Amino acid sequence: MIDTIKFGTLKWHHIFQPSDDDLQHLLDDFHFHPLDIEDCKSYNQRPKIDIYDDYYFLILHFPYFDRQNKFLKTREVKIFWGDDYVISIGKSHWVVRDLFQQAKHADENDEKFQLASSDQLLYIILEKLMIETIKLVRQIGSEVDRINRELFSQKSERIIEGTSIVRKNIILLNTIFKPQLRLFHKFESGEIEGYADNMEDYWGNILDYYQKMWDMTEDYAELIDGLSMTFDSLQANKTNEIMKILTLVSTVLLPLTFITGLYGMNIGLPLESNPNAFFVVLGAMIIIVGAMIIYFKRKHWM
Repeated sequence: MIDTIKFGTLKWHHIFQPSDDDLQHLLDDFHFHPLDIEDCKSYNQRPKIDIYDDYYFLILHFPYFDRQNKFLKTREVKIFWGDDYVISIGKSHWVVRDLFQQAKHADENDEKFQLASSDQLLYIILEKLMIETIKLVRQIGSEVDRINRELFSQKSERIIEGTSIVRKNIILLNTIFKPQLRLFHKFESGEIEGYADNMEDYWGNILDYYQKMWDMTEDYAELIDGLSMTFDSLQANKTNEIMKILTLVSTVLLPLTFITGLYGMNIGLPLESNPNAFFVVLGAMIIIVGAMIIYFKRKHWM
């Protein structure tokens, strides 16, 4: 079903779940390229912008959190952009859906939602997507800060889980942002001319948003890698300390085990007929333990 909002001569068409008839309507009435229509039928398309004489076709990727607000996922934004229309297609990002509903509500209530051109409408959509994505990236940054604060705590399992989740989300952000950075450069460079004059500053603002998100993602990636290495070093040092203590205990017990094993043999041994043999052997064992502890401390092994 094609839902439409009019802003004077400008129209915004939104097709939430495009059927074959809807796509055929686009092909017949707007004369879009058949390959673009095919792209609208499938998912997991690469980000791109196709330039034609009378319209542009954009496929963009933007992240969003899953229902548990834990892992990031990717949602495609598919837009046909012409002189007097913008068409958004498919289960687009929730930002596009909500913005369309706001505009529709304003239109139904005769509220002012004035737009001068399709370029302005596209800019509003992209700017809203950028703002929400920056909020999401900053949320990732908050998780990095939390891991940094808890790094020297005893919550090792929580730190490991949090670090793994953040690294996975940052990897996804990199796969989204990197191929699209070159695409948004086309707007500022003038390769994408659009249909309105004096839009260079606005497209430059979109690129600034995107460059900022890319820089933030790279910074968080370096931070989480550094924190992960620091945590691994702390855990390795902790393990070494534990092994050191266990080794010292085993070393101290070794001569004691030898003595008890020796006097447990059914053969004649010194002091076996002495009524105070137990206390003599016990005292010798205590002296051995004390001497070993003093030796270890002098060597700074404990």
